[in-house]
Amino acid sequence: MTLPLTLAIGLCAGILAGIFGVGGGLIIVPALVFVAEYTQVTATGTSLVALLMPIGLAGTYAYYRAGAIDAANIKVGLLISVGMFLGSYVGARVALSLPDYVLKRAFCVFLLLVAGRMWMMTVPK
Repeated sequence: MTLPLTLAIGLCAGILAGIFGVGGGLIIVPALVFVAEYTQVTATGTSLVALLMPIGLAGTYAYYRAGAIDAANIKVGLLISVGMFLGSYVGARVALSLPDYVLKRAFCVFLLLVAGRMWMMTVPK
């Protein structure tokens, strides 16, 4: 994969992480699968490598300065990260035990469920 393409994927993921709080699963993994033709497992593992760096630090700082989050929110986020740390190991073990096509289909179902739930939340009452 070329350096400009790699940086472009990271830039898109970073921008969308700052706007919507997404990046790894919704941007990096599909980009690596469709553009770079990675397997689902390789794309997921590569995305997790990207998340090892403190990528959310700049976005967190911007939200904190704007008053959108406070120390309590940061504490909650740090506690969630502990769960993510442990859960990512379990999830990786599950992903490695599944065939690529099963993992891709499960990922699609997950995205559809999230999209459907978000869509229903925006319906005017």
